Amino acid sequence: MVRSVADAMTRQVVYLPEDTPLDEAAQAMRDRGIGDVVVTRGPTMAGIVTDRDIVVRAVAEHLSPATTTLGEIATRELLMVEQSATVDDAVHAMRTRGVRRLLVCDADRKVVGILSLSDIALLPTSAAA
Repeated sequence: MVRSVADAMTRQVVYLPEDTPLDEAAQAMRDRGIGDVVVTRGPTMAGIVTDRDIVVRAVAEHLSPATTTLGEIATRELLMVEQSATVDDAVHAMRTRGVRRLLVCDADRKVVGILSLSDIALLPTSAAA
């Protein structure tokens, strides 16, 4: 069964300003049950930060979560996939670019969700052998 990205993506996208301290971002992730936030600079998307980024780029480097901001550790390259793409196409893009998440957009390039490897892993599999 061919599944589209829209079948697997998380529709809740949380946007936080780049000057948000990491501890506040981590609390927002915890409260919403998500692993990433899109970082904004004014009205534009400026990057993405994951829970893993907070651990690897800040905590492991002994940076203070209370004073280090999202903008300081954000991944600036935002990769997108259209919601009508297949999950296989998205997995290929993730492998090629070495990322675990993709922003999902509609045909007008408006963000409508985020696709993560965990979203894909949770897809039901076919019972056919």
